[in-house]
Amino acid sequence: MSDLQIGIIGGSGLYKMSALTDVTEMEMDTPFGKPSDALIQGKLAGIPVVFLARHGRSHTHLPTEVPYRANIYAFKSLGVRYILSASAVGSLQESPKPLDMLIPDQFIDRTKHRPDTFFGNGIVAHITFAEPICPALADVLATAAASLSLEGITIHRGGTYLCIEGPAFSTKAESQLYRSWGAQVIGMTNVTEAKLAREAEIAYATLALVTDYDCWHETHDSVTADMVITNLQKNVANAQRIIQASVQAIVHNPPQSSAHRALENAILTNLSALAPEVRAEIKQRLGVIIEKYLIS
Repeated sequence: MSDLQIGIIGGSGLYKMSALTDVTEMEMDTPFGKPSDALIQGKLAGIPVVFLARHGRSHTHLPTEVPYRANIYAFKSLGVRYILSASAVGSLQESPKPLDMLIPDQFIDRTKHRPDTFFGNGIVAHITFAEPICPALADVLATAAASLSLEGITIHRGGTYLCIEGPAFSTKAESQLYRSWGAQVIGMTNVTEAKLAREAEIAYATLALVTDYDCWHETHDSVTADMVITNLQKNVANAQRIIQASVQAIVHNPPQSSAHRALENAILTNLSALAPEVRAEIKQRLGVIIEKYLIS
């Protein structure tokens, strides 16, 4: 594998990877603006990776304000083929409980104010998203977690992550509704990343760190920002251990992912029929994402 094929996105509380060595910062720009922060290039157990703090290292971006397209485009331009994401979530069921971790395999998208596609403006594509998380990469996360001694921590494999717009947490009525839908956890970011990663033909999986019971649980306090950060900080070290073990596993046995071919039958626009100047504009805007599908 060549350098920088593994990307890591850290969410609330995970603003850096303390185990990274040989660190350099990369300020980048993309056709979709600047990423959330400088991308951090370094080595994790000797393996080249690139890390990005989703909300910025000082947590300056609301979930809606995160420049998701710029973030994923930047990873793609660096040759990233696998993204491991970590994020704080609330639990919508008795299990998982706070301080557990869950590796979701499904999403329900309740966002409404954010761009979540690279396409449009002259080019149409419809990705397959029935399996929004790469199962092979999720298996890597689960196997890595199982290989470690994580005292008192339960890892749950599979489940539905319900993604709301935020920044407000749910009302009790909303929380009960989402419970009735069978969702396991609730967060504000991951579905948008997953959609864009799929369009960019990057395998994506997430490690959801459970911090609270949202607001539905009668015997637990309603979620607050302080609660989220306090519980998340307790699990950050474990999350980093799981990510490091996953990175080693990816390098030793790169998972085969259908995400790497997601655009093969997704682009409906007849690119060869477009005027040369239109093709040129699309190539400049979408660059590394669709270059192999463009006709010169």
